[in-house]
Amino acid sequence: MGRVIAIDGPSGAGKSTVSRRVAERLGFSFLDTGALYRAVALHLHRQGLTGDSPEEALRDSIEGTMVAFRTGSVFLNGEDVSEAIRTPEAGHYASVFSARKAVRDFLFQVQRDAALHGDIVAEGRDMTTVVFPDAWRKLYLDASEEGRARRRYRQLKEKGIEISMEEALRDVRERDIRDSRRDIAPLRRAEDALYIDTTDMDLDEVISCILSSLER
Repeated sequence: MGRVIAIDGPSGAGKSTVSRRVAERLGFSFLDTGALYRAVALHLHRQGLTGDSPEEALRDSIEGTMVAFRTGSVFLNGEDVSEAIRTPEAGHYASVFSARKAVRDFLFQVQRDAALHGDIVAEGRDMTTVVFPDAWRKLYLDASEEGRARRRYRQLKEKGIEISMEEALRDVRERDIRDSRRDIAPLRRAEDALYIDTTDMDLDEVISCILSSLER
């Protein structure tokens, strides 16, 4: 297995952008686990399933489903769903379905296998605690609720998605509750993960902080 830089943190802390840039700087592959969960959630939603559906129904629907993350794009059964999974609705369903055992079991090995043949930067909610507990380096990116809501608001507005700051803040709060209180692999900071508060830091400052930490 290659070296793994595992990065966890709540929604809107900037994990995906930071992780992608760090991977580029180091020549590592980037594993966007959030995109994988969003793709599976999109599939389940299209099949008419909900967060209350039985585990057996979820497993049956997921069985044989092909999810892949390649060169920055996400594919669901061969369909490029990179744009479809970035809506607030897709984020909501990803948070709901990610709490289900059938979904986590399905994606666990997919994520683990990503590190078999090279070095990776893996970001998500349980990279440091469940998927890669023995990662080469562990980081936890955080930010205030307001800071994360502002970041989420700007991202969606830039994509032409209409959303208010109040809606962005509500979405962040609701996802925090679901992610931290779920029974399976809840969001938490690993004891040996470096904590970085990105609230008052720009992208370059966060990347610089991470790269410096890797040299210690």
